[in-house]
Amino acid sequence: MRNEERRPPAADGAGETTERQVPPRGARRGVRLRGWGGIATMAALCALAAIGALCLPEARDGARSSAGDGATAGPPRGGTTAGSAPAGAAGYRSADGSCPYTYDRSASNKDDGATVEEIKSRQKHPGLPRGKLVVGVDQNSYRWGFRNPQRDGNNDIEGFDVDLAHAVAKELLGDPDALVLRAIPTNRRVRAVADHEVDMVVRTMTITCRRLKDVSFSTPYFRTTQRIIVPRGSSVRGFDDSLAGKRLCSADGSTAESVLTEGFEDRAELVTVPNQLDCLVRLQLGEVDALVTDGALGEGQLAQDPGLEIRGGPDENDPADRDSPAWEYYGIAMNQDSPELVARVNKVLEHFRKDQWRATYAKWFGAGGKAGPPKADVRISLGTP
Repeated sequence: MRNEERRPPAADGAGETTERQVPPRGARRGVRLRGWGGIATMAALCALAAIGALCLPEARDGARSSAGDGATAGPPRGGTTAGSAPAGAAGYRSADGSCPYTYDRSASNKDDGATVEEIKSRQKHPGLPRGKLVVGVDQNSYRWGFRNPQRDGNNDIEGFDVDLAHAVAKELLGDPDALVLRAIPTNRRVRAVADHEVDMVVRTMTITCRRLKDVSFSTPYFRTTQRIIVPRGSSVRGFDDSLAGKRLCSADGSTAESVLTEGFEDRAELVTVPNQLDCLVRLQLGEVDALVTDGALGEGQLAQDPGLEIRGGPDENDPADRDSPAWEYYGIAMNQDSPELVARVNKVLEHFRKDQWRATYAKWFGAGGKAGPPKADVRISLGTP
């Protein structure tokens, strides 16, 4: 049973993606947010959304199109076969062989490729700013991409994914602040890339077979898995019969939505909303019994509200779970007509994993533990088309 949230168009333009040019880094202050927590604060943030587009409205047009995040139909875009690697590239196919598409693992230091030159000149896409890398990001996922309400000044978007976007801009254009951040909701990620609204999306985006039909991905930069967020004392144990009859929330177009639709649509009440923050607020208000999301995002939500717990999914510390097919991997999404850009970004990620990943992780998630970047050639179960 499904309950999808539908919202009327916003009169103030809040339904559009929001954009911010990144100011020089010297002008930004590094105040750290250590947790928002509590119903009052989160409700206030969603009230702010009506003005600042924090909780962006749903962009679904009835049946899902080929450019939607869960796309299953529509022709490939550009001149590249859907999901296939360019000639000579190290194309990777799903670990279990179930996905007919591949993604490109090749890497290049070449800075004079056609796509990078296009970013500098914008001859093909004059609507995008010349000399600036336009990156789609989140603005309401704590630690990943969020606006810090405790920061003085410009209320810039910050987080792990944003720091990665700066690293890409520095290597591609020579300036970490040659960057325009466009905040986009979960269900607009694929469409924004496919329609050249952005050059790439760096937004906790899992590499999946369905998405490879419409966009290209970099090699992975983060490993996670689906988890369940519940109030302390909940009877929910994991992805089993304890979810029967429960009200379960997920973001439209997310991997979590696919997991719930495929496994629990006939056994639970599924609530679909535009963004994860909406699920968190509904959980805090008692309107749903649990929310399902990537564990990496879930940990950020637990940091916002200590009254919540995380359950389900494989355990990083259990040797039996370390090679589980349930693990998922975040990649940077780019247009299929930009194989040179994909190869260049893969080279950036090689440097990022080696030189910056652990420091960036410690900055946003704390030091310690066994966390480390995934290998570029890790075997991934991409799922089915």
